[in-house]
Amino acid sequence: MSAPRIATCWCGQLRAECHGEPVRISVCHCLNCQQRSGSAFAAQARFRVEQVRLSGTSTEWVHIGDSGRAASFHFCQTCGGTGWYRNASMPETIAVPIGNFADPDFPAPHFSVWEGRKHAWVTITGDGIEHD
Repeated sequence: MSAPRIATCWCGQLRAECHGEPVRISVCHCLNCQQRSGSAFAAQARFRVEQVRLSGTSTEWVHIGDSGRAASFHFCQTCGGTGWYRNASMPETIAVPIGNFADPDFPAPHFSVWEGRKHAWVTITGDGIEHD
């Protein structure tokens, strides 16, 4: 069995210990993800709930996204970073921002979604990426 992947917020107070491989790795170009991440898109890895051990004290905020579905976001009370979130469209998973793993060797995304809102200068490339 491989070592777990550890994701933390900026200050390290929130922690997600993820076991096994993610079930989905994606980038999202929706306006909500752009605002949440402070970037032109957000990149996240989804793991099955039973693969993740969460620790730390978070503030939860529920938001209705562009899809019309609710998502529950957990933020660090110290540094304000996103620790993880759960989306009603995939309730069996926990999504963790890829940057929280601080691992340049993290696997590449296989999905690029909400591309209708993608910035013109952004290009998501790679073998086998589904574009939506």
